[in-house]
Amino acid sequence: MQKLLSEIRGCKVCKEHLPLGPRPIVTAHQNSKIVIIGQAPGTKVHKTGVPWDDPSGEQLRKWLGISDEVFYDASKIALIPMGFCYPGKGKSGDLPPRPECAPLWHKPLLSKMPNVELVILIGRYAQNYYLGKAAKKTLTETVKAYKSYLPDYFPIPHPSPRNRFWLAKNPWFEERVIPVLKKRVADIV
Repeated sequence: MQKLLSEIRGCKVCKEHLPLGPRPIVTAHQNSKIVIIGQAPGTKVHKTGVPWDDPSGEQLRKWLGISDEVFYDASKIALIPMGFCYPGKGKSGDLPPRPECAPLWHKPLLSKMPNVELVILIGRYAQNYYLGKAAKKTLTETVKAYKSYLPDYFPIPHPSPRNRFWLAKNPWFEERVIPVLKKRVADIV
């Protein structure tokens, strides 16, 4: 696992597409029980090198009902983005994750984690990649149908402060889905 993580952290496959240069951000351990698959690091995470070290991460840890210590214990939780490096800015926010990362690195990483009990899929990119045709037409529909993906996958929206409008329009998520997510995470960790 350490050799693979070193290879990933040294990856420069899409270097010419990255405005801040390559800095692959990932944590994993052969004993990880939960895998969180997000989008791609933002500028703050790119600077610190610590995954989910931003307001989105704070919200995510609240949704999961776990402390920073548990969240950053790779023997419990692996943090694997769809794109390992900051992809740059677009017209309406950060660009999508680079498409090279997941096909290149996810399968080798997951194959080294035999104890995984749950994969939390954050946002449309992760959900479409892992759920394939089972993903619904929209993120909202996919998240509403979360029970149909259990026990292996748990789809959720991105915890970004930018999603406050989605959360306000969909109060059922925090009322009914988050308690199930917290219980599932607590049962595993």
